[in-house]
Amino acid sequence: MADAELKQRITTAMKDAMRAKDKPRLGVIRLILAEFKRIEVDERIDLDEPRILAVLDKMAKQRRDSARQYTDAGRTDLAEQEDFEIGVIQEFLPAALGDAELNTIIAAAITDSGATSARDMGKVMGLVKPQVQGRADMGAVSRIVKEQLAAQA
Repeated sequence: MADAELKQRITTAMKDAMRAKDKPRLGVIRLILAEFKRIEVDERIDLDEPRILAVLDKMAKQRRDSARQYTDAGRTDLAEQEDFEIGVIQEFLPAALGDAELNTIIAAAITDSGATSARDMGKVMGLVKPQVQGRADMGAVSRIVKEQLAAQA
């Protein structure tokens, strides 16, 4: 099975960082590729595009959480490192969805799934998640889905 296009882009970015002797950027890209390799070895699979986006999204979320904790603890040096890593990871994620686009996707998923109450949230999230993975914060998406389902009830 051929490597996913996004994975090839990340590998090319690693080679570019090596040539440019950009050690901080190279370190982050190597972390990304190491996580891909770990998952492929542990699960004995080749990562496809949606799974790669999910991994990148998870890595960015972990770093946002860490940066927030470092900032709260007064460790701005470590928070800045996390912010730098977030920036590199986000280069490989698709452009973020605007509020209008996100609301449209969620409304369509509610209609398609026939959801009528908060009990149907799983059905709606099942339809929404593949469309917004890596392009929106899933916590915010979940909150919007709850609000729209509550407004329908």
